[in-house]
Amino acid sequence: MIDLLDLHKMFILRHLGEGDIAVDFTMGNGHDTEFLSKTVGKDGHVYAFDIQEAALRSTEANLKAAGCPENYTLIHDSHHNVLKYVEGPIKAGMFNLGYLPGGDKRITTMRETTMPAIEAALSLLGRDAILLIAIYPGHEEGDAEGKMVAEYLATLSRYKVCATQVKIVNSPTSPFFYMIETK
Repeated sequence: MIDLLDLHKMFILRHLGEGDIAVDFTMGNGHDTEFLSKTVGKDGHVYAFDIQEAALRSTEANLKAAGCPENYTLIHDSHHNVLKYVEGPIKAGMFNLGYLPGGDKRITTMRETTMPAIEAALSLLGRDAILLIAIYPGHEEGDAEGKMVAEYLATLSRYKVCATQVKIVNSPTSPFFYMIETK
């Protein structure tokens, strides 16, 4: 069976390495932040965003327990404000849209901030960089976000980026992701 999170890591490792800069646009409980932190190592840096204080606390505890280098900045702000904190270029970015696992399911990412965040993320990508956007269509806003992202990515120049969708075709409510790679 395909594990989408394993695929995320496989694709990111083709672009991201020691000393690079990465952004976790939706830190949640910090698992992607941990992966990015360990991948960029002590000479790299990871910026991670979330609007929920609980996400910052959980992520910080996770990073310390996992023995991550202190190469991260946890930011209590919306991902659409990324340009206030990160200058770029970045080599990798990750979005896990939806709600905080184990948190209040009424608090989700929303189209009105997700779209500006994705546009900002794309503007930060350097050469040979990657952006992954995980979509969770099992709830109304997640389904709408997925459709919005698909429409937007279809407008991007294929001469500048390659936008790919990875989806389990026979399971329409299963999570899937978009991968945008710069040339």
